[in-house]
Amino acid sequence: MPRLAISKPFLRGGIRSLFRFMRNAFAIIGLVLVINYLFFGLSMVVSSSMKPTLQGEGGPGSDWLLCEKFTYWYRSPQRWEVVTFRNVDGLFVAKRVVGLPGEEISLDDLKPVIDGTKLFPPKPLSFLRYYEWGNLNNGKIAASGTGYYVLGDDSRDSADSRFDGPVQPEDIQSRAWLRVWPWHRIGFVNP
Repeated sequence: MPRLAISKPFLRGGIRSLFRFMRNAFAIIGLVLVINYLFFGLSMVVSSSMKPTLQGEGGPGSDWLLCEKFTYWYRSPQRWEVVTFRNVDGLFVAKRVVGLPGEEISLDDLKPVIDGTKLFPPKPLSFLRYYEWGNLNNGKIAASGTGYYVLGDDSRDSADSRFDGPVQPEDIQSRAWLRVWPWHRIGFVNP
């Protein structure tokens, strides 16, 4: 029976090929990690305060969000966008921008009033209803100052600017961009 002979040059070339493959694989993995760290973030929704846009209690059926960080390098957050930031307790949260810096906010008939003008959200957000609690109860007016006034979509159960005050621009980390899980809810977050 003939023996299979492996020559030394083949072994050296095979080992070199393996090392080149591993070097390239680690370079690609490193590049993906750097891009993810600099430009994106992935997080699970652990609160019901943004229902129905974002759903979850931290369990298996919770939405997973892909957030992008680079939009705010060249422009400011816009009204009705969902932004992510760390709240006063240090928790990573997502809320919708309702008031921009320098504006005064109040509520009338479950709709926001900005500088005396009642706002109606874009058609895809017509479900939004904001309740007069916290610093907006009994017709009070709250000032955004230099920050963004953010509210949860389910404002009956949301620790937002009504209780914690406006979110400062330097505290906003990213824009919620895409629901990536569960598969039947995959889609863009912002209108």
